[in-house]
Amino acid sequence: MLLRFEVSNHRSILDPVELSMIAVDDERPATRGFDRLSERVLTTAGIYGPNASGKSNVLDAIRWLSYAVGSSLLGWDGAIPRDPHRFGCGHKMPTTFDMDFVVDGIRHGYQLEVDDSLVIYESLCSYPERRRRVLFERERNAVHFRRGLSGTGGTQELLTPTTLLVSAAMRVGDPAIKAAGRAMSRIAEVNPSEVKPEWGHPPLTFHIRSSQTHLMFEDKDFRDERIFGTVTRGEAAIDLLRLADPGIDGFDVMEQFDQAAGDPSIEPLLVHHHGNGPVSFKVDEESAGTQMLFDLLGPVLDALKHGEVLLFDEADASLHPRLSARLVQMFQDPQTNPYGAQLILATHDTSLLNTLNRDEVWLTEKSADGATQLVALAEFGGDKVRRSLNLERAYLQGRFGAIPEIDHTDVRQALGL
Repeated sequence: MLLRFEVSNHRSILDPVELSMIAVDDERPATRGFDRLSERVLTTAGIYGPNASGKSNVLDAIRWLSYAVGSSLLGWDGAIPRDPHRFGCGHKMPTTFDMDFVVDGIRHGYQLEVDDSLVIYESLCSYPERRRRVLFERERNAVHFRRGLSGTGGTQELLTPTTLLVSAAMRVGDPAIKAAGRAMSRIAEVNPSEVKPEWGHPPLTFHIRSSQTHLMFEDKDFRDERIFGTVTRGEAAIDLLRLADPGIDGFDVMEQFDQAAGDPSIEPLLVHHHGNGPVSFKVDEESAGTQMLFDLLGPVLDALKHGEVLLFDEADASLHPRLSARLVQMFQDPQTNPYGAQLILATHDTSLLNTLNRDEVWLTEKSADGATQLVALAEFGGDKVRRSLNLERAYLQGRFGAIPEIDHTDVRQALGL
């Protein structure tokens, strides 16, 4: 589980911003606890703010670090594909990441500092007895491992100035480092817009759809795997799809032969109940909301099954507010989320504020120099954020900022009126 994430000098983010998943109101079933951690941890977080205020860039920074851990060994050749702040001296400054997370019940901390051509600093530590234990520390080419770790020699042989040490250690290193690296690299994201990131990595949405959602239709064993209680992955998928369209009664597959590729392919079909018998539709013949929910099935159910982090950008695109609320509730409910999966979303859907607790809400704004600022709603004092407050109404009234300020006179002038 993610405990906290801090980043500086990434896209619109210049000075360090921090997203914390530590609960303020911890006496709630939606939070999770660990024997070696005194605080309780949130399973959901929602980031709000005006357009172009940096909501997506906070998620993008988490995704970039996950991608870097999983890909730097084989995918980076002589350069680090970072995306620093474009204004001022951002391009001359290093980019930093600092993440705390829990693996196998043990808190870990990972720090990274990079520029365009070099890993400047990197470290990984753990707290098995609530005391800090450094697994490795790297300053440029100088590396120090904790005594007794295995695979240190092989790890150093794979290391280059642009390769993350944790990436190399995932191949040949100590099991403790491998476990931490896998946890960071398996953070997934869905983004309805499917815009290709500027750092040259194809959207994880494509991988998610092909390897998770479609696998349910292609592999019966995968579809029949139990994910919580007696519910199978396939049954949970249909229950979720019925939230978008109650008429959906099941699913089927249509086998086709791809002439160009020379291979058979599987076309998923959604079966609708009708008075004269079942009627099947291809997914691209369904409504936009049903298609969006279909694309979410794989990543959502996979995250819930394995207790992983899922990032959801533009959560209000194509999904009805009630569907978005149900999705959030699935991650908050210990019965549907028994392994501590986490959902972090960026959205404009203010109705979700009726589902999120005050410590699950974060606000973005841009400063005068164009840099993103990230503030926890729980940091506001006094009665502004008491538990009984209607957060949606208070947010729309501008009591916390982070909403667009529109001068109607300027709008009329821009339209020539």
